[in-house]
Amino acid sequence: MAEDIELGQRVDALRPDLTALVRDLYAHPEIGFEEHATVARIAALLAAHGVPAEVGAYGLPTALRATVGPDGASDPGAAEGAGEDAAASAPHFAIIAEYDALPGVGHACGHNIIAGIAVGAFLAAAPVVARLGGRLSLIGTPAEENGGGKELIIRAGGFDDVDAAGMVHPAGGSGTSSVLGQRTTGVRRIGVTYHGRAAHAAGAPWLGRNALDGVVTAYQGVAQLRQHILPTDRIHGIITDGGAAPNVVPERAAALFYVRSAEIDTLRELTRRVVAVLEGAAISTGTRAEIDVDPVPPYLPLQTNVALTERWAAALTARGREVPAPPAVVPQGGPSTDMGNVSRVVPSIHPSIGLGGPDDVFPHNADFADLTVLPAALDALVDAATALAATAVAYVSDPALREAAAAEFAAAGGPYRWEE
Repeated sequence: MAEDIELGQRVDALRPDLTALVRDLYAHPEIGFEEHATVARIAALLAAHGVPAEVGAYGLPTALRATVGPDGASDPGAAEGAGEDAAASAPHFAIIAEYDALPGVGHACGHNIIAGIAVGAFLAAAPVVARLGGRLSLIGTPAEENGGGKELIIRAGGFDDVDAAGMVHPAGGSGTSSVLGQRTTGVRRIGVTYHGRAAHAAGAPWLGRNALDGVVTAYQGVAQLRQHILPTDRIHGIITDGGAAPNVVPERAAALFYVRSAEIDTLRELTRRVVAVLEGAAISTGTRAEIDVDPVPPYLPLQTNVALTERWAAALTARGREVPAPPAVVPQGGPSTDMGNVSRVVPSIHPSIGLGGPDDVFPHNADFADLTVLPAALDALVDAATALAATAVAYVSDPALREAAAAEFAAAGGPYRWEE
C-alpha cells in the first residue's frame, strides 16, 4: 500500500492547518444553518491549498462543495464537452464534512473533528485521485444536529453524480468502532400543538378547554406506549409550551417528540402509533391537535457498506490502531444521523474513532467538546483522515472494490429515497 504511505505523509504535513481548523471551530461554534464563519474558514483553507470551493452549494447558504478530477478544479482547461464526458465516466467518491455545533455545549458531538478529518482526507487524496483519472468531492453538509442538511442536499441533486461516499465520526474512549461501522437508528420528529379555550381557572373553569391537559395526556400516553414497542425503538419528548399563567386555563400548549427505530418500515409504524396517541389526547381533553410530522427531514437508519468499511479498517490498522471485532450482541437503540440518508442513495461508510479520553465521556456532553482539541484527538484525526483518504483512493483505483461495493449495495435493495 505505497499510496497509503504517501497519503499518510500528506496528512501529516497538513497537521498544523488541521489543528488550527479544529481549534478555531471549537472556539467559535455555530449551530445548524448558521455556520457562516465556519464554512468560510473551511473554504479559505481549501483555497490556501489551491482548491476552489463553492460556498452556498445546493441552495443552502452554509453548504460547501469542492471537486477535483475531470470537470473539477484539477482540470480547469478541459475542452467543453470533453470534460463532461470524462466526468461522467470517472469513478466519483465524496468525502462528507459536518461542522455544526450543539446549542449550549458547542462541539460536544465533535463535528469540528469531523470537519478536520474530511478536509485532511480530501486534500491528501485529491492529487492522487486526479492523477488516477477519478473524481473526488468534499461535500460540506450543514445542520446535522437539527435540520437534515444531507437530505436537503440529496433532494437538490447533490449526490446524483456521486458513486460512493464516506465520513468518520469521533467516539468516546480510545477504541474505534467495529469494522461494520456505527449502528444508528432512523429518527422522525413529531411536533404537536393543542388548541383549547382560555378561561379564568378559578372563576369559570367550566368555560375553558385546557390545552396543557392535551399535552400532558399525550405525554402520558406516549409513556404507556413505550411498554409495547420494539427493543430497538425509542421515543422521547419535551413540553415546549405549557401556558402563560396558572390562573388562566391554557388555550395553547405544545410538545415535541423524537421517534426512533432501527428499520424504515418500523419507523413508519411507530410514527403512526405516536400520532394516534396525540390524536386521542385531543379527543379526551376536548381540544384540537395540530400535528406536524417531519418539521425537518427524517433521518434514515445507516446502511454501512462492508466492502468499503473493511478497506477503511485495513488502512486504520496500518496506522497502528486497533479495530475491534463486531460485538456478539447488537446494541439496542442508538443515535441517529442524516448520513443514513446518504447511505441509502450511494454505498457509504460512517465508521467512528476514539479520541483517547476517559471511557465515561461521550458525545453531547460539554466535556467531549474539550477532548476534541487535545493532542490525542488530533492524533486520531490524522489517522482517521489517512484511512478515509486511502478508502477514497482505493475506490477510484480498484475496479474490484467498486464492483464489490456496488453488488453489496444492490443486494441491500439499491437506491432508496424517502417518500411519505
